[in-house]
Amino acid sequence: MKGEVEMDTIVMDGKTLGSGAVSAVRNIANPVCLARLVMDKTSHTCLTAEGANKFAQSMGVPEVPMESLITEYARMRWRKNLAADAKPVECQMGKMGTVGAVAVDSEGNVACATSTGGMLNKMEGRVGDTPCIGSGGYADNQTGAVSTTGHGEAIMKVTLARLILFHMEQGQSAEAASDLGLAYMKSRVEALGGVVTVDPQGHWAARFSSKQMSWAAAQKDTLHYGLYTGEHFTQSIDEPL
Repeated sequence: MKGEVEMDTIVMDGKTLGSGAVSAVRNIANPVCLARLVMDKTSHTCLTAEGANKFAQSMGVPEVPMESLITEYARMRWRKNLAADAKPVECQMGKMGTVGAVAVDSEGNVACATSTGGMLNKMEGRVGDTPCIGSGGYADNQTGAVSTTGHGEAIMKVTLARLILFHMEQGQSAEAASDLGLAYMKSRVEALGGVVTVDPQGHWAARFSSKQMSWAAAQKDTLHYGLYTGEHFTQSIDEPL
């Protein structure tokens, strides 16, 4: 609401269930790197706001000017959503915002990472689903890894990432489990979203109930990608986009 940027992020290691997160952090170019330091260098899971920034300074993480994190497009959308009749959630859904990733290595270890600036025109200090373990992301070698995007308040209500892994524990595929989780969120709290999911065998899914979600997957020598429902393009990883 003040035209500033506060960021939330999480990383999680499926082998150990180790996790690190930061919330409402400012002036950090790559907050996911700070979340990794929380996981590796502290006994905590999440640091927030001023405490997270002080930890970043102690770890030598450089600060950047807040203006460097704001594009003209973002500032235009901020101004537009200051209007009394604006609907920031609908304005942002399916567009640029959260960045998420899941991965699996040759030994079946899975991991997830999710990073966001949150919802447009949010209240100062608002924290969404992203840094909340089980909501913005979850990784467990016994099941798989999920990273989510969408309206944070809705995702937290259904703990979307963990819900999808629950369905996978019941025998559903990564794709089917993702669809079930998104369908439940839509029917239960009338909210849309998207996820990327992978299991320890390397089966993956990029699924969404919103109009669009930019996604890509790298598997062996092939790049898979799409934007709208039903799109699935492929090309060699070595081929320039």
